[in-house]
Amino acid sequence: MKLNDDDGSDTANDIDKILQDWRQGDCVIGEGYWILFRINPESPLTGAARNAISDDDSSEAAEEEVMGFMVATQSCDIVRCCMERPFIEVCPLVEVDDIKLDEIHRNLRVNYAYIPGVADRKLVADLDRIMTVEKAVLLNWTRIRGCFSDTEFRTLSIALARKWSRFAFPDDFNQFVRKLKDRLKGKHSRDSEEGISLRSLREIRVKAEPSWKADRLDLIFYFIKREETPSESRETNWDQHLKVWLNLVRPSGRFENIDGVVQTLDDLTARDYVESNRLDLDHMQSLPLLRRHQKSVLSVCHPRSFRSLS
Repeated sequence: MKLNDDDGSDTANDIDKILQDWRQGDCVIGEGYWILFRINPESPLTGAARNAISDDDSSEAAEEEVMGFMVATQSCDIVRCCMERPFIEVCPLVEVDDIKLDEIHRNLRVNYAYIPGVADRKLVADLDRIMTVEKAVLLNWTRIRGCFSDTEFRTLSIALARKWSRFAFPDDFNQFVRKLKDRLKGKHSRDSEEGISLRSLREIRVKAEPSWKADRLDLIFYFIKREETPSESRETNWDQHLKVWLNLVRPSGRFENIDGVVQTLDDLTARDYVESNRLDLDHMQSLPLLRRHQKSVLSVCHPRSFRSLS
């Protein structure tokens, strides 16, 4: 589709009409989709980067073929006039196994997002890689609906927000909780009472009193169950599991008193929820580590990539 006049108003109207159907989480799947990202030709980190500099040792960009994309931009920004807001952000889709898909579904892996509309193909969004494209690219994409209910839209938005807003736990806490983390990750997929119980948890949160900066502090772990738990876990001995888990985080150093509870969201007070922090078992990063490992790869839109985006 080409511009019909100098300002492109006719084409813009066509694009804006198409945009009204797109929502955050919608996907496109197929062959010939590529993601473009910046690289340092002197220090290539990925196969795509090494391939790029093998072709041109001064190249500062690399492309990698992907199975498709998920639109990460908020729905309210997608539908805005393309002349005023011409860009959207997309994440590549990657295939995962059943175990990993279930973990992503329960928000245990913060660098991925679960998308109900493509979950039957075991595809998830890779949030570590984001590319900016012009909205006109959607003219050539066949939309696959990503979410089907308010709950699914809300869950996706939470996963996207948590990727960049999760709490940076102190280094000593990361070391302190490592045995617990290793056990929970190791038992999660087991066909055992503990494994079933872990899979019925919605999330794990931890609260520090009086604060994480205090020289001496108390910790409270909240193991939050789903409201609808698997039938196999209805007779679970939660008290016994809690005792085992807390035995792996005994008082030491500045962590003087350790307590924990198993609850549902209905049991937890709003104050306890907002004053606690989610414990991500897959990526527990401390502040110094976050500063050292900030995104070093910036995804950008480049004319060369549009041959594949279309």
